[in-house]
Amino acid sequence: MPLRILEKKMQKISRIETILDEIKTPAYVCEEALLEENLKLLKEVSERSGATILLALKGFAFKALAPLVDKYLSGCTCSGLHEAKFAKEFFKGTIHTYSPAYKEEDIDEVIALSDHLIFNSFNQWETYKHKALGKTSCGLRLNPEVSSSPVDLYNPCGLYSRLGITKENMHYDKLEGIEGLHFHALCEQDASALEEVLKGFEERFGELIPRMKWVNFGGGHHITSEGYDVEKLIALIQDFRKRYNGITVYLEPGEAVGWQTGPLVASVLDIVHNGIDIAILDISAEAHMPDTLAMPYRAAIRGAGEVGEKPYMYRLGGPTCLAGDIMGDYSFDAPLKIGDKLIFEDMIHYTIVKNTTFNGVKLPDLAVLHKDGRYEVTSHFGYDEYQRRN
Repeated sequence: MPLRILEKKMQKISRIETILDEIKTPAYVCEEALLEENLKLLKEVSERSGATILLALKGFAFKALAPLVDKYLSGCTCSGLHEAKFAKEFFKGTIHTYSPAYKEEDIDEVIALSDHLIFNSFNQWETYKHKALGKTSCGLRLNPEVSSSPVDLYNPCGLYSRLGITKENMHYDKLEGIEGLHFHALCEQDASALEEVLKGFEERFGELIPRMKWVNFGGGHHITSEGYDVEKLIALIQDFRKRYNGITVYLEPGEAVGWQTGPLVASVLDIVHNGIDIAILDISAEAHMPDTLAMPYRAAIRGAGEVGEKPYMYRLGGPTCLAGDIMGDYSFDAPLKIGDKLIFEDMIHYTIVKNTTFNGVKLPDLAVLHKDGRYEVTSHFGYDEYQRRN
């Protein structure tokens, strides 16, 4: 049976422009209706495939919307103590924690918070298993050494990766007490990429799977993006579970939850000229949207075009002292004016979790455009955040 809401996810309609005058910039604005569309799709994938889907907090940690997430997903996956504490405080579901290495001073609290605890190496497992056994379900992260991740920076299975245990480093005599296996190899990829990873995972570690209670397929599944083959994903999970006696399967998407659910709204502070027109905004690529520099990629701006596409061209830069704090060159239908607001598309996932106060720039507000049209600032930031970090 085709997904009941698959057609709807192709018709996302933003309503940000209807409340643009209410937005005091800078602000990330999550549109509740668009987030719920993503969550409904993920819920339906879970129901049909039999997989348990968790929110990866590393990609979407928006506490004001935790009650909505709780309606559709089964819990959170965390990267260490602070995310586990956040999950416990704001979400109601299960808590799964994985870190490349745990600190002695944190481990007792991490164990107490976590329903699943995943270790990155046998060193860590041997060090902490006496504390964890009987208190949480313990697993190992494995490296299937298969990945088609489009960017090396985000390739967990790249050459010399520190993430996960390879076949060469497997100690079969140290598995007592291990109940689950975890792998993560994708980055905003489709079900065909997962199919290749699963093949490599089973070739290297398939003999271990019948001994386990669960397998975690990690994140990077771009389920809510246009064109993703959801039916193939469901079939892959169903087939895997059938072949391994109904084993529990987990998925932990990050970007798929917040994908295309809201923008970062900025204002033009000044316009200067140095060979080209340059608009200085109240947002920073370095501090507020760092992946645009790290990957890098060119963020989409509503109504803007490529260089030469529209008659008026501007280079957009941030208010910091960093020379490279540049969003890129964009063209517009009309000249920009001081005070104009620009809508940077799709800036909810992997942005709010990476913000800094570099140069003392203000962190953008976190806001929600509710389904009833009400605009609400749920978190406001000022000098205190800079002062506490320094």
